Amino acid sequence: MSIQDIRLFGDPVLRTPAAPVVDFDRELRQLVRDLTDTMMDAPGAGLAAPQLGVGLRVFTYHVDGQLGHLVNPTLELSEEKQLGEEGCLSFPGIYAETPRALRVVAHGQDEHGEPLILEGSELLARCIQHETDHLDGILFIDRMDREQRKHAMKAIRDAAWAGLTAPTVKVSPHPTFGKGL
Repeated sequence: MSIQDIRLFGDPVLRTPAAPVVDFDRELRQLVRDLTDTMMDAPGAGLAAPQLGVGLRVFTYHVDGQLGHLVNPTLELSEEKQLGEEGCLSFPGIYAETPRALRVVAHGQDEHGEPLILEGSELLARCIQHETDHLDGILFIDRMDREQRKHAMKAIRDAAWAGLTAPTVKVSPHPTFGKGL
């Protein structure tokens, strides 16, 4: 088991768009295992690589008994919307009503580079959108209306974890750190 520290709000890596994965190697498969183990231990419905300090387009999910991962996702969103409570492992204890598309079709790859299509509605759709947002440097508080964001920011300032030091990240043995040049 390889449980890692989850980056908390305020860490710049959470606001940095992640690079596409180009190397489908052992390091990527270890990252998927780390994401899965950390997400299951937290526990959470999803976890994106930037939340572990890794700037690559990869996330894992565990919703309604369905466990998986997606690399380099692109999304097709339904016009129909949903509003529901959402939280984030990078914002412990913070929850808010967040608007999302009701259904999503996500195209991407698995950890071996094989094409993968993931379709979801309601909670799975919410999770896929939330984790893909992380890969784009977008946080769920960015999706809130002004009043909700104001309350969320107050809760964040009052949280015991606010202002904690970010954990150090190990350096990749790959010269490109798993990213394309």
